[in-house]
Amino acid sequence: MLNFPLVFVLRLVATLLHAALVFAVAPLLLGVVTKCRAWALGRRGPPFLQPYHHLYKCLRKSALVPETATELFAVWPVAVFLATGVAVLLVPGFCTGLLTAPLSDFITLIGLFAIARAAAMLGGLETGFGFGGAAAGREALFSVFAEAALLVVLLGFVLLAHSATVDGISVAFATGHIGISVSLGFALAALLAVALTETGRIPTDNPAGHLELAMVHEAMMLEYSGRFLLLLDYAAMLRLLLWMDLTGTIFLPFGMARADDILSWPGGLLLWVVKLGAMAAVLALFEVSTAKMRVFRVPEFLGAAMLLGILAGVFLFVAARIGS
Repeated sequence: MLNFPLVFVLRLVATLLHAALVFAVAPLLLGVVTKCRAWALGRRGPPFLQPYHHLYKCLRKSALVPETATELFAVWPVAVFLATGVAVLLVPGFCTGLLTAPLSDFITLIGLFAIARAAAMLGGLETGFGFGGAAAGREALFSVFAEAALLVVLLGFVLLAHSATVDGISVAFATGHIGISVSLGFALAALLAVALTETGRIPTDNPAGHLELAMVHEAMMLEYSGRFLLLLDYAAMLRLLLWMDLTGTIFLPFGMARADDILSWPGGLLLWVVKLGAMAAVLALFEVSTAKMRVFRVPEFLGAAMLLGILAGVFLFVAARIGS
């Protein structure tokens, strides 16, 4: 039995390692997804390290501020990055039991998502240009359905794991012998639908090969450049990693290390990398193989996700009542 000071030091080191890894790996994860999508299409694709070069290029460029912008023009990219960065730190990666585990409840995560989205929308409205305003309006519409769908899905997880934190749900799913069920399948489908929307990875029939939903997100930061664009693009990379970590932590909790067991860290790190690589490959295959969707169909897509989440919650509630 380890004494308290040693346990605290191990959890602190694991938390710092988790923070360093997520911020370092996020650009590489986007590079892997892009490379896998290019390979699936029979192309060479950009290098894996291309996102790092993009961030470095943005850092070297000067930031231009439009004449119509207010004093808050520089605030919104910082708010988006900080909210997303805090959220990705709260979701466990290679291990559970981090110092941030008690803070990883779903209300906090949804609040951070909302802050990041609101800051991005205000940034799009900052200069008064029509394209950014239209994108902000669509983002507001999507958020109504996405946050509602996410909330009902997370309530289902709380009913199943009897814990309101991501860390607690991961531990319950890993040690509680929870098998595959219809309710869990509905919850997974709903969570993946919200994740695809939040990260802008839904394929559309844009002939240029871009993701139209991603273009909606990008339209809100058209007027940003230099270090402001770096923060917004880095936040988008962190958002992709966050949703993959959230999906892997809840539905693939096997092999995760414990923060107070340093001997389990190497195995947890290796499995974390394998899970991220597998999810990146699956995402790339999904983007090139699924049917295309127009951006105005996204609310219907999220409405179906919310319905699946409600069904998962109903089945879990009924199962809990029968079990009691």
